[in-house]
Amino acid sequence: MISSNQRLKDKKALITGGSRGIGKVVAEYFLKEGASVMLAARSLDELKKAKSNLSKISPNVEISVTDVANPAEVKKLINETLKVLGNIDILVNAAGIYGPIGPSHEVDHSEWKKTYEINLFGTFNVYQNVVPVMKKNGGKIINFSGGGDGPLPNFSAYNSSKAAITRLTETLAEEIKKYNIDINVIAPGPVNTHFLDVALSAGEDKAGKERYQKLLEQKESGGTSPEKAAELCVFLASKDSDGLTGKYLSAVWDKWQTWDKAKIKELSKSDIFTLKRVKEL
Repeated sequence: MISSNQRLKDKKALITGGSRGIGKVVAEYFLKEGASVMLAARSLDELKKAKSNLSKISPNVEISVTDVANPAEVKKLINETLKVLGNIDILVNAAGIYGPIGPSHEVDHSEWKKTYEINLFGTFNVYQNVVPVMKKNGGKIINFSGGGDGPLPNFSAYNSSKAAITRLTETLAEEIKKYNIDINVIAPGPVNTHFLDVALSAGEDKAGKERYQKLLEQKESGGTSPEKAAELCVFLASKDSDGLTGKYLSAVWDKWQTWDKAKIKELSKSDIFTLKRVKEL
């Protein structure tokens, strides 16, 4: 359920990949919780459609055409966001692509590299420009991982770049916690978005028979609700999660709804919800 007391009242949020899919649903939840949002994506048409739709919830929606893989465009985005919103309290890095699908030794190298440029370098580009803003008053950063819970054959660019975001997030958390900035990464689960359509359009030969069948089943079942990821993002963007940082959370599996301040303090002293390897048993 969406809180009635607006947990993000007067907060300023920047959401990359906010024109569709999970990013757009996150924007919807943020607006309902009282935040003002800047949506960034590469397509002006999709951004305009998103703004038109989201403005029915709140007028506090701005848009900016941005390729997060382009450092110059990211700098422009940050400046524009500060100009129209006045601050950036929350950053959600939801921009991403699947990249080339097929056996890794056969895919186009430049397309494989491009996946990293958007998914990993894009996340880092925005992070690097937002932190100097947040250092003044603290803030919340939410990155998106994904790619399944383990190997994902024929999706190597996507899977490995998303895993890299998780370790990057853990590392950055140690660097910036002294500035009262919390940064976490979430796995939204198998949500039926444009990603699913891209994977299915690749066909069984490239996606792999087993994976393709799972994707068909996901489409038929409706997949995981994007609202689960949006609810987790609200929690991580609000004061309810203060002090929780450097964690890898599942919107589907983890019971974050039950966490109070004492639990968060306990988790902060633990290696749980990180990539650290369990010791030999």
